[in-house]
Amino acid sequence: MHDATSPSTPDSPTRPLSAVRDEVVRTGRVLAAAEVARARALAEAGHLALDVMAGQRTSARTAELALREVASELAAAENLSDRSLQRQITRAMSLVDDYPSTLAAWEAGTISRTHAHVIADVGQALPGAVRADLDQLAVTHAPGLSPGRLRSRLAVLAERLHPTTLTERHQRGRDTRCVRIVTGVDGMSDLVATLPTVLAVGIYDRLTQQARAVIDHRAGSALGLADPADDDRAHVHPCGGGAGIAALDGAPRAAAVGGGAGSAAGAATPVGGATRSGAIAPAPTVVTDERTTAQLRADIFADLLLTAAPGADPTRTDDGPGTLGAIRARVQVVVPALSILDPHSENFDPADLVGHGPIDARTARDLAESTTTPWDRVVTHPVTGAVLHTDTYHRTSAIDRHLRARDRHCRWPGCVVPAVRCEVDHTVDHAQGGPTTVTNLAHLCQRHHTQKQFTRWKVRQLPGGVLEWTSPTGRTYTDEPLPYSPAVRFLPDDPAPPDPQEGLAPF
Repeated sequence: MHDATSPSTPDSPTRPLSAVRDEVVRTGRVLAAAEVARARALAEAGHLALDVMAGQRTSARTAELALREVASELAAAENLSDRSLQRQITRAMSLVDDYPSTLAAWEAGTISRTHAHVIADVGQALPGAVRADLDQLAVTHAPGLSPGRLRSRLAVLAERLHPTTLTERHQRGRDTRCVRIVTGVDGMSDLVATLPTVLAVGIYDRLTQQARAVIDHRAGSALGLADPADDDRAHVHPCGGGAGIAALDGAPRAAAVGGGAGSAAGAATPVGGATRSGAIAPAPTVVTDERTTAQLRADIFADLLLTAAPGADPTRTDDGPGTLGAIRARVQVVVPALSILDPHSENFDPADLVGHGPIDARTARDLAESTTTPWDRVVTHPVTGAVLHTDTYHRTSAIDRHLRARDRHCRWPGCVVPAVRCEVDHTVDHAQGGPTTVTNLAHLCQRHHTQKQFTRWKVRQLPGGVLEWTSPTGRTYTDEPLPYSPAVRFLPDDPAPPDPQEGLAPF
């Protein structure tokens, strides 16, 4: 990509665009200089954490906790996730230590932040001794290339710098396989699996073939060529399909109204096309099924993961499926009772999938109607939304119910890990006389539970379940339980009359 512009005349209609273009380039360079200054500061913060460990016989775990401590201090000051800040610090240290030429080119505006991150990403698998060579090659090839094209070219160059073969590195790379979720908008999310490429391509191909088989069967049914007895096997309708939604065992059954506010919270199971035994639920023939191949791939993928028993289950016996096949998914859902009863109130008090955001009222209502596990009824203050009382129809731990309802997620500032995946921690350690009461207990995820125990962060619990965290530099950060929506809403003095076109009777 080359900039071969020609000067425009004063009367040229492109003159204003040329001026805007120059302003974009100028501000981009100013921004690049500021971003590099931040990267250097973040790298310095990381080095401070490592300097604390200097001269000590430390393990990798100790160094990690030192880095966490510093990242948490910065994250709390900027209202960011400490995990995100720790990743930024690690990347900044790599750029400052291993790619000085890249950093200088970024600072000068010759390349962008995206280019710099591409270079660091490509060099991540290289030994430190040869990253300097990649640094020089990168700044030579980067000008005139988009980040995507730079990545492709550097990947080939980096391969030549590797002292080991691709086969040897693949064996190590397999250890990084994982599954993670990226929360999106409108109640949707990306489920990302990092797998060996051969397996990933194979999974995608099988899903594609299964989706096309459904489409072929659908076309045959429309022409009267398919055997009606095959319909149940051909039409798979998990959460994204056109058929009704069925829940797995372990989902909440109903939301009870309590104290006017009546939000219900509980451990729920996501929707999926399955019976309680884990088998694919028969569905009636749906002639109007118009799902695309992409939509069918997603629906079949969800159905397989939510209902199928792994073939490599080590607990399986000849008598039937083993332990893995009997496990049901769990999520924590908060559903205001009015959102169940009145669909038009959905936007005022949306149902909440704890740790991930709002979900639509239809999904919440289907969960409430189909589950066999009881909801925890949460009675809240009509104005503040604070939790006053919880109960359930089944005999369970009252303390755990109260804490799940009050906390909903990890109580480290900014953390959103749901309470159902957290540990209940004594604010004042039990070994030091801390009582096992709701005034001395709070949910912490494993990461932040460990950080509380082994770093210089301190915490005390104030009335109402408020946690006051004190950082290593002496600054304090307060984390309050997220209140439920109040039962009473104050309307304007002269509210507009309801629109009769909406079909709503005026009150």
